Amino acid sequence: MGFDGADGVGNGRSARRRRVLGKVPLVGVVVAALGLLPAAAVATPGSGVSATVVAEGTSEGRLKVKAPKGRTDVTFRKITVAPGGSTGWHTHSGQLIVVVKSGTLTRTLADCSVEATPAGTSFIEPSGARHRHIGRNLGTEPVVLWVTYLLPEGSELSYDADAADCAAVKQPPRPGQPAGVSP
Repeated sequence: MGFDGADGVGNGRSARRRRVLGKVPLVGVVVAALGLLPAAAVATPGSGVSATVVAEGTSEGRLKVKAPKGRTDVTFRKITVAPGGSTGWHTHSGQLIVVVKSGTLTRTLADCSVEATPAGTSFIEPSGARHRHIGRNLGTEPVVLWVTYLLPEGSELSYDADAADCAAVKQPPRPGQPAGVSP
């Protein structure tokens, strides 16, 4: 950027540039000074609000959450599965975000793979008929789940599904049960 002349005479643009450039350090100082103010100075204090963490869990990897297209029903639910209990084979029309509050949930998936999810962990339950599954409590204490459903508007929370043919696949033994015996 050049000036019109050493003495500032010309078409007037060079004098304006010097005035603007002369204000840049002042603006920088003001912005820096504002950054030093405590954050509470611009915040408003809360009043009459309380919160309780009911469950928290960490996923094994990245959670890939996809909301349904269109309007979404969001439901938050506490589910308890008694020792020896199961959810039955089912599917969902949208994704679920699940936190295992206590116990260990053992899920058998459509491909007959088995996933055991202990307390303090979380996972995404995928949607659609090809993701049928069953959840079991193979332990001795209740399994408590905190579940957030993200379903297309008007959908049921779950739909019954036929059991996968896992007869040839060995299921994990229950605690105290000899290996090779299906639950």
